[in-house]
Amino acid sequence: MLATLALLQTVTIATGVYAVSNDFSLAALTREPSHPAEPTASPSAPLITAGPVLALLSSEDGPLPTKGTLTQQLTGALGDDALGSHVGAVVLDAATGERIFAAGADSGITPASTTKLVTTTAALASLGPDARFATRVVQGRTRNSIVLVGGGDPTLAGPSAKNGAYYPRNASLATLAQRTAATLKARGITKVTLSYDASLYAGSPLGPGWKPGYVPDGNVAPVYALAIDEGRANPAQSRPRVSNPPAYAAASFAKMLAKYGIAASKTINAGKAGAGAEELGKVDSAPLYALVEHALTFSDNDLSEALARQVAIKEGLPPSFEGGAQAVTRVLKRLGITKGVLVNDGSGLSPRNRISADTLARVIALASSSAHPELHAVASGMPVAGFSGTLGNGRRFIEKDAKPEVGLVRAKTGTLNNVNTLAGMATTKDGRLVTFAFMADKVPLNAEPVLDRLAAIVARS
Repeated sequence: MLATLALLQTVTIATGVYAVSNDFSLAALTREPSHPAEPTASPSAPLITAGPVLALLSSEDGPLPTKGTLTQQLTGALGDDALGSHVGAVVLDAATGERIFAAGADSGITPASTTKLVTTTAALASLGPDARFATRVVQGRTRNSIVLVGGGDPTLAGPSAKNGAYYPRNASLATLAQRTAATLKARGITKVTLSYDASLYAGSPLGPGWKPGYVPDGNVAPVYALAIDEGRANPAQSRPRVSNPPAYAAASFAKMLAKYGIAASKTINAGKAGAGAEELGKVDSAPLYALVEHALTFSDNDLSEALARQVAIKEGLPPSFEGGAQAVTRVLKRLGITKGVLVNDGSGLSPRNRISADTLARVIALASSSAHPELHAVASGMPVAGFSGTLGNGRRFIEKDAKPEVGLVRAKTGTLNNVNTLAGMATTKDGRLVTFAFMADKVPLNAEPVLDRLAAIVARS
């Protein structure tokens, strides 16, 4: 819309200049008698056009919504029985952090997938938005031995993936095999012994409190530093997940090497790359900002767990579930989020996590702030109501009390058994940017329509 307005403004001014310089008038077109032209600027005067289409968004463009009215409407909606008996809710002015509305805002509530908001924020702050994760092949102990080394990129595309069909474009196992084969052939090597190194991560591959059905049901794969297609046996389907992602990735790599003229040993064992081993091939993941957008839009559990471990590595802590949780908390404290966060994993699958509604809303306010441009992928990655990701699945913002606000709310969803959460941002009718979080973890059935209604109230306030 801004682009169109800018173009129209430019065309209008240019037309006016042309009219003056050529004694042209609207009356000539309408066959009405011509009138003397009003004095106007010289045609040589510079054109004045609109500012940049993506000019900095100010969260103080309009007044705050009326607290009394907003409180009355939100309080009424929060009384819905579908939310259960344990609810936290808050609406903040994004610019100042002032609470516009609060009810149980400081209570620790199971966040489910809204945990990803703190994970991705910490990742961007610690690693930087342009960080990438490399999968490499290095020289083994002998001339004819090589080691496939996982760098913690679960999005690495396997041979069956339709790479390039989705955003962001993933690193490719086929590309890695092609580059490695080219290096080996240049040395006259066509047969190798292959091993794999997934030692970048430590600890259990299954998170604290994770339910036994998470992996079989396709919610997540065991967390390893080496995997393809996020541990999926079929990259187009969430299940089944493979039981040993590193071994599966290495076996697929051996097949790809054969395609490019390098025969690998039938036996492929786990190993460890030597310190300073020569690199034979490498592929890099998409930049972190794009990975964050994907993780939030599609609520990607595998990618979120990888990001938590990458933060741990950057912060000098063990790359495990425990280390990742500590690292995320440490980075948030540096950002000024000093309370209201207790996490055990990066994805929110753990029912042991506790985050307050106030904390989630403040994290989102940070991500929208001009003071933290490195965090903006959190804001841009949240789904848009009725359009994208977990808010564009045809089940959200479809009721009459929320549907009018389709496209006006950007938020992260969270769902576990008896848990429904929604945290995000909206611009009020007067142009004020606000952030919100609505959380309930004793939900009797499904509270998603109520959460949508709450967010819609905020958007039209």
